[in-house]
Parts: sequence; C-alpha cells; structure tokens
Amino acid sequence: MAEMYSRNRLTLPGFAVAAYVALGGLALAQAAEPVSPKLTPKLLDLLRKEMLSINDASQEILAALVTGDDARVAELAQQVHDSFILRQSMTPEDKVDLMAAVPEGFVQQDRAFHEISAALAQAARDGDRARQQEQFSRMTEACSACHAQYATDRFPDFAE
Repeated sequence: MAEMYSRNRLTLPGFAVAAYVALGGLALAQAAEPVSPKLTPKLLDLLRKEMLSINDASQEILAALVTGDDARVAELAQQVHDSFILRQSMTPEDKVDLMAAVPEGFVQQDRAFHEISAALAQAARDGDRARQQEQFSRMTEACSACHAQYATDRFPDFAE
C-alpha cells in the first residue's frame, strides 16, 4: 500500500496537471506571440524561476487537494499569490524593459492568475473543498491560456 501511494504521489500531480493543460489550454489558445525572445537575459531568468516555483507549488497543491489537506493548500496557494519573483527582483530599468517587451494582455493575465491563487488560498482557509477544486482548475486554465498565447516557443504544442 505504501509503495502504491508513493508511486501515485509522484505521478498523480503530473497526470492531473497535464489533463488540465490539455483540456483547458487548447480551448483557450489564441494567436501565439512568444514574449521570451523580447526579454532581457535577467528578466528571462527571473521569469523562469517564478514559473518553476509556481509549477512546483501547483503539483504540491494538487497532492494536498486530493488528500484533503486544506491548511497545505492555503499555504501553497498564498505562496503562489505572493511569488512575484519578477516584481520583487526588478530594478526600475528592468520594469521599463519588461513593459516594453510584453503586451498589456500578458500583464492582465498575470494579475488575474495571482488573484485566482489568492481565491484558492481563501477557499482552503474556509475549508470549502468544492471552491478549492474550482479555483485550482481556474488557476491551471490561466497557466495554459498564458502559455498558449505567450510561450509557444517553450510549449510548441500550443502553437497551431
């Protein structure tokens, strides 16, 4: 039993995230315009670090959701909301460079994503499991939508 749980613990988050991406992202895909080629090396590095952090937290959130660990979901979702590695590490010059490189839609999608993660944290603090599932789904759909529009160089399956 412990071996089966350990094996499922490693694969379940990956399968579920892939399913959310496949189902949510494809329907939301729009004209692709990758932003990474327009970013400075520093901004690209910061963005990658933030995305890796969000990916790790998302996988842990899924594991906490399926085990009913509301406190862990709340903690991780709040960390995602507060992650803003890009913003926290940017100089005023970096901010000018970022705003020159990304369209307003990218900024709006980023803000919406972080609002969704805050809503997930609140749902977990409230112990509302149905709302947690809904917000987590919205969160992963937001990831897919952004990747489909702004990261097709990194995720070419979205480029259609």
